[in-house]
Amino acid sequence: MSPRMKARMAELGLHAADLAGVPGSGAAGRLTIQDFEKFLANLEKHKLTTASSMRVAVADAMRRSWTRPLATVALPCSFEAMLAHRKVSQPKIGPALYAVRALAVALAENSAPAGRLVGNKIVHPPSIDVGFAVEAEDGVLVPVLRRADVRPLSELVVRYNELVELARQRRLPPEATGGSIATVTNFGTFGLTWATPIPLPEQTLVLGVGAGKKVPFWDEAKNQFVPVIEANLTLSFDHRVLDGGGAGRLLARVATLLQTPEKL
Repeated sequence: MSPRMKARMAELGLHAADLAGVPGSGAAGRLTIQDFEKFLANLEKHKLTTASSMRVAVADAMRRSWTRPLATVALPCSFEAMLAHRKVSQPKIGPALYAVRALAVALAENSAPAGRLVGNKIVHPPSIDVGFAVEAEDGVLVPVLRRADVRPLSELVVRYNELVELARQRRLPPEATGGSIATVTNFGTFGLTWATPIPLPEQTLVLGVGAGKKVPFWDEAKNQFVPVIEANLTLSFDHRVLDGGGAGRLLARVATLLQTPEKL
């Protein structure tokens, strides 16, 4: 883009992504200032509403995240043990919290996958603080559970429930946001079995939890198929920091930890 074009976009608070669908009439398809002004004039013919501050913030975070090479690995995981543990737990523990704790324990064993690449340096996390996505009005907020690797589920659940409620009311205190090294998102809440979440700009990892479905599982002891509840776990990551093998091993460790929820 020409300096004139960049200045005009900055004046209007627009980014290159906003013009992705605008055809250019300049040399080699270059977008000219005339194309841009024509695009703006055409917008006025459509119904326009102002995006909320949260929607703008989410859009900006995702735009910055997408400047990195991102990849996703996935693994089906039996939820039978987790659901049995949840049934006898008081208060009830949500699937996302089990995943937060399992991811935190796995990263405590090897925090290298959560490191951020800055220039030619890997910045390693000082503590295992894990966020979790909560849908709020017109966007998503990410409360953070601090030191989730050293606090058992029984200690985390009350704080987790408090943060969920505060997030839905959009009343999260400053100390409950930011600074996390990874996020867990339970897209299974929406009935989705598969998704590729995007890590926050300051994070390398996001763990996704899909909806549980009843599937046949071969039981060696019984020598027959038995029905079990299974869900997909996905791990999206910054491919500059982590390769598929490392991401796969981390995800497999999370799945293994979820098989013994009483130890989390």
